Amino acid sequence: MKVRVRYFASLREALGADETVEMPEPSTVGDLRQLLLALGGRHAEVLARKRAVRTALNQTLCDEQAALIDGAEVAFFPPVTGG
Repeated sequence: MKVRVRYFASLREALGADETVEMPEPSTVGDLRQLLLALGGRHAEVLARKRAVRTALNQTLCDEQAALIDGAEVAFFPPVTGG
């Protein structure tokens, strides 16, 4: 299944605005984060487990156990964003 990944605030500065990722079914938001961490480089640095990163699935805050569906949009962002 294809999932659109969006990044906001400092994560966007490091990784760009968005990307599309192919995920196996079934998968969760946590599985997606793990796949992105496995890419290494900036992904591993910015999304590291030691860093506080919030997630949203289809524009609703969620935890990493949230199930993905084909065409879902997952956003990653720091716990506090400016406005």
